[in-house]
Amino acid sequence: MTGAEVLDLAREAVWTMILVAGPTMIIGLLVGVIIALFQALTQIQEMTLVFVPKILAIFVTILVTLPFMSQLLQSFMGRVAEMILTTG
Repeated sequence: MTGAEVLDLAREAVWTMILVAGPTMIIGLLVGVIIALFQALTQIQEMTLVFVPKILAIFVTILVTLPFMSQLLQSFMGRVAEMILTTG
Protein backbone atom coordinates (compact mmCIF):
# COMPACT_ATOMS: atom_id res chain seq x y z
CA MET A 1 0.00 0.00 0.00
CA THR A 2 1.18 3.45 -0.79
CA GLY A 3 1.09 6.37 1.59
CA ALA A 4 -1.86 7.89 -0.23
CA GLU A 5 -3.89 4.69 0.13
CA VAL A 6 -3.12 4.54 3.85
CA LEU A 7 -4.22 8.16 4.27
CA ASP A 8 -7.40 7.49 2.30
CA LEU A 9 -8.18 4.48 4.47
CA ALA A 10 -7.49 6.45 7.66
CA ARG A 11 -9.69 9.32 6.45
CA GLU A 12 -12.48 6.90 5.62
CA ALA A 13 -12.12 5.20 9.02
CA VAL A 14 -12.37 8.52 10.86
CA TRP A 15 -15.39 9.55 8.78
CA THR A 16 -17.06 6.19 9.47
CA MET A 17 -16.38 6.61 13.18
CA ILE A 18 -17.96 10.08 13.14
CA LEU A 19 -21.03 8.82 11.29
CA VAL A 20 -21.46 5.86 13.64
CA ALA A 21 -20.91 7.71 16.92
CA GLY A 22 -22.34 11.09 15.89
CA PRO A 23 -26.08 10.55 16.40
CA THR A 24 -25.57 9.01 19.84
CA MET A 25 -23.24 11.77 20.97
CA ILE A 26 -25.50 14.52 19.64
CA ILE A 27 -28.52 13.09 21.47
CA GLY A 28 -26.48 12.78 24.67
CA LEU A 29 -25.36 16.37 24.31
CA LEU A 30 -28.87 17.67 23.67
CA VAL A 31 -30.36 15.77 26.61
CA GLY A 32 -27.54 17.00 28.85
CA VAL A 33 -28.11 20.62 27.82
CA ILE A 34 -31.87 20.32 28.32
CA ILE A 35 -31.42 18.81 31.79
CA ALA A 36 -28.83 21.46 32.69
CA LEU A 37 -31.21 24.18 31.55
CA PHE A 38 -34.00 22.61 33.61
CA GLN A 39 -31.72 22.48 36.64
CA ALA A 40 -30.70 26.11 36.18
CA LEU A 41 -34.30 27.27 35.82
CA THR A 42 -35.60 25.33 38.82
CA GLN A 43 -32.40 25.63 40.91
CA ILE A 44 -32.35 21.88 41.51
CA GLN A 45 -28.70 20.97 41.92
CA GLU A 46 -28.95 17.19 42.03
CA MET A 47 -25.90 15.70 40.31
CA THR A 48 -27.52 12.33 39.59
CA LEU A 49 -30.53 13.87 37.81
CA VAL A 50 -28.60 14.06 34.53
CA PHE A 51 -27.58 10.42 34.30
CA VAL A 52 -30.85 8.50 34.04
CA PRO A 53 -32.47 10.55 31.23
CA LYS A 54 -29.19 10.72 29.36
CA ILE A 55 -28.60 6.96 29.60
CA LEU A 56 -32.16 6.23 28.49
CA ALA A 57 -31.92 8.66 25.56
CA ILE A 58 -28.59 7.21 24.45
CA PHE A 59 -29.93 3.65 24.74
CA VAL A 60 -33.00 4.48 22.63
CA THR A 61 -30.81 6.28 20.08
CA ILE A 62 -28.54 3.25 19.78
CA LEU A 63 -31.54 0.97 19.30
CA VAL A 64 -33.01 3.23 16.61
CA THR A 65 -29.76 3.79 14.71
CA LEU A 66 -28.38 0.25 15.06
CA PRO A 67 -29.36 -0.85 11.52
CA PHE A 68 -27.69 2.25 10.06
CA MET A 69 -24.57 1.75 12.17
CA SER A 70 -24.24 -1.94 11.30
CA GLN A 71 -24.74 -1.29 7.57
CA LEU A 72 -22.12 1.46 7.64
CA LEU A 73 -19.58 -0.64 9.53
CA GLN A 74 -20.26 -3.66 7.31
CA SER A 75 -19.65 -1.68 4.13
CA PHE A 76 -16.45 -0.19 5.59
CA MET A 77 -15.20 -3.63 6.59
CA GLY A 78 -16.02 -4.92 3.11
CA ARG A 79 -13.90 -2.19 1.55
CA VAL A 80 -11.02 -2.91 3.96
CA ALA A 81 -11.21 -6.65 3.24
CA GLU A 82 -11.23 -5.92 -0.49
CA MET A 83 -8.13 -3.74 -0.10
CA ILE A 84 -6.40 -6.50 1.86
CA LEU A 85 -7.22 -9.08 -0.81
CA THR A 86 -6.14 -6.91 -3.74
CA THR A 87 -2.86 -5.71 -2.18
CA GLY A 88 -1.95 -8.87 -0.26
